[in-house]
Amino acid sequence: MPEWQGKSRGNKLGYRIFVAVCKSIGLKPAYLLLRVVATHYFLFSRKTSRHIYEYFTRRHGYGKLKAIGSLYTNYYRFGQTLLDKIVIMSGIESNFTYHFDGEENLVEIVSRNKGGILLSGHVGNWEVAGHFLKRLKITTHVVMYDGEHQQIKDYLNEVTGGRKFNVIVIREDMSHIYAISEALQKNELICMHADRFIDKSKTTLFPFLGEPALFPIGPFILASSFNVPVSVVFGFKERSNHYHFFGSKPILREESESKREFTDRLVKEFANEMEDKLMLYPEQWFNYYNFWAR
Repeated sequence: MPEWQGKSRGNKLGYRIFVAVCKSIGLKPAYLLLRVVATHYFLFSRKTSRHIYEYFTRRHGYGKLKAIGSLYTNYYRFGQTLLDKIVIMSGIESNFTYHFDGEENLVEIVSRNKGGILLSGHVGNWEVAGHFLKRLKITTHVVMYDGEHQQIKDYLNEVTGGRKFNVIVIREDMSHIYAISEALQKNELICMHADRFIDKSKTTLFPFLGEPALFPIGPFILASSFNVPVSVVFGFKERSNHYHFFGSKPILREESESKREFTDRLVKEFANEMEDKLMLYPEQWFNYYNFWAR
């Protein structure tokens, strides 16, 4: 089973240091400081480094030297995405530019007046596209595990003075299902990551980057059960100040399609979309465990 336990790395002291640097002298100096942090993880985080090194060699066919260089870049890119999120959410002055392929697809979902589900993964930096969702003039909810929620809640409350988006926490009593249902009935959007799961979660096996991998079946079953439009969305950093976002055409359940068939099609669409994007942005893969373990 994958080793991810529903919690993300990071600590408030680190956030405070980088926020102070960004506010006082700017984002580029913070990127320079980030080089030190990335080097630390590159040299001493052997467990995660092994998994990412194998990702580059086994999934992309990199040679040893290229894989080592890409490993360092991966840590640096991950740190940049965290910094970028903090800068944008806290309102720190920045000069980010964006290009969005498929914004019209999200507009179409909203126009259907049924709500919608946006599926993404732990690749790139989709969260910084939040301001684009504001342009749709619709409420957006982010569904996440409690371990991730607490960290994000802590630093957003301290850095931004309050959360900038609505969070629906996944709970054992399944209360999050009712919260999702209520939001969809109001024609609101639900954002979910569909590439990670924790122990005892239901999964499905699907080919991904050359070998079958387990995906959590829950997000896809939810989309099928509520019978609402679905879009696969990703955002990738292309330059220090530029992001490229992608939103797929609405995926709709056909009248002749059973719930199981639609669920299976959603898994296929999601896995294929994420695979295609990782061929373009291989160094922005941020699952630091053996994703293909079974």
